[in-house]
Amino acid sequence: MSEMLVSPLKLVPLRTRPLRFWHRGEVVSIDNVRPDRTLLDLLREDLRLTATKEGCGAGDCGACIVVVGEAIGENLQYCAINSCIKPAHAIHGLALWTAADLSAPNGDLHPAQQAMLECHGSQCGFCTPGFVMSLFALYQRSVAKGIRVDRHAAHQALSGNLCRCTGYRPIVQAACQMQSKWDHKVIEEPIVAKLQSLAASNDGNTNYLMPTELLALLQVRAQHPQAQLIAGATDAGLWLTQGLRRMAQIIDLSRVERLRRVEIYPNYIAIGAAVNLQDAFEALSADRPSTAAFGERFAGWPVRQSGTLGGNIANGSPIGDSMPLLLALAAQVVLMAWREERIVHRVVPLDHFYTGYRQSVLVADEVLCWIIVPRPQSDEWFGAYKVSKRIEDDISAVSLSIQLRLQNMRITSVRMGAGGVAATPVRAIRTEAALIGQLWDEETLQRGQTVIQQEFFPMSDLRASADYRRQVLAQLLHRAWLESTGNNNVRLEALS
Repeated sequence: MSEMLVSPLKLVPLRTRPLRFWHRGEVVSIDNVRPDRTLLDLLREDLRLTATKEGCGAGDCGACIVVVGEAIGENLQYCAINSCIKPAHAIHGLALWTAADLSAPNGDLHPAQQAMLECHGSQCGFCTPGFVMSLFALYQRSVAKGIRVDRHAAHQALSGNLCRCTGYRPIVQAACQMQSKWDHKVIEEPIVAKLQSLAASNDGNTNYLMPTELLALLQVRAQHPQAQLIAGATDAGLWLTQGLRRMAQIIDLSRVERLRRVEIYPNYIAIGAAVNLQDAFEALSADRPSTAAFGERFAGWPVRQSGTLGGNIANGSPIGDSMPLLLALAAQVVLMAWREERIVHRVVPLDHFYTGYRQSVLVADEVLCWIIVPRPQSDEWFGAYKVSKRIEDDISAVSLSIQLRLQNMRITSVRMGAGGVAATPVRAIRTEAALIGQLWDEETLQRGQTVIQQEFFPMSDLRASADYRRQVLAQLLHRAWLESTGNNNVRLEALS
């Protein structure tokens, strides 16, 4: 079917396939859904499924969280997502649960709901549906893996939910208590069968393109270079809800199977652009355990499960958390395109990728497909630091990552990536030059602190002043010196 979308410049013809997904035992099919309509608006306004609440509209509070299930082989993979920043078409071919879908037909509550009731985990109740959905996703993952939920797992699962009433203790208690009943596991076989039938059908959609093969992605990008490319849409969703932008055409790469892999080689790992942030940081922390705590502070669990490492890099925000870390690790990006009836690619070092504020060398028909990260050498030390107003679920005011190689306490190699101090994520080239070849002692540290404060001219904004950012850079360098010389008590997680 077709209609016309009015924009300030021109009329754009729309042809959208029916949006189809599993819900409450059947396949729901909806026609004429705009490519830029959010899932939350679809649920509340079109389907009148008002158990899902609208809070911040920015993916921060978690009131809007729903759970989607994707058929992976014969099983479902469950993901709690922020429906307020998720395009509705992104759940095509998936299963959907809201807080109204969990209780049994006879009215018995799901263990997540029952535990919240018994532990008095709800007061005003506005945030409760989102908490219950995060607990439901945690319950399903725990049942599938046969693991017990501890307080750490509970805090991780609930890191994308905010509450102003309870103080969180009873909700964490509910998360640990719900595992006493394992008899509410979703019966997956009929759901998987219906999802597989949806995946086999292809209705055609020129305005929300969702290719599953890399070649198809590159070809549609060549045909539609003006379309908005998204993966998890955790930032693009904000353009819709906060910036009130309209997107007449979207290319969603999140289903491209080849780009959902982490490939491990002897000298490097290759992370596909569609790998979500949670999986990407788990892959990075397997080689460098110090990145695990940094990854947990990237955002809440729903954002880390939806957003992708490739999207964070391509977005190019100067306060994006992953880029300073990757700059320090000498990462490269693989850019691919379909030209003259063949796939072409180029490999670009990340420190040559950005050309200005949210600008890069990526051209209109290219797609950022892979992130290449060298594996550590035996004499490497690595530290990654983030300072923000909130400990969790907040964007950095300043971040600094440092890779050192030492021989007899002399610096033989150093790379430093900084965020929040320039128009782009950037390497601290002058500071690196001041440290290379020097003994890693207090005198060298002080020299490096002086240089790094002079190297950048950050702006003052709501997150921090320019002077504060320069001071924090120097103090983070001091923290790196303490840790790399054997002091292991300079992080909050170390003290716990």
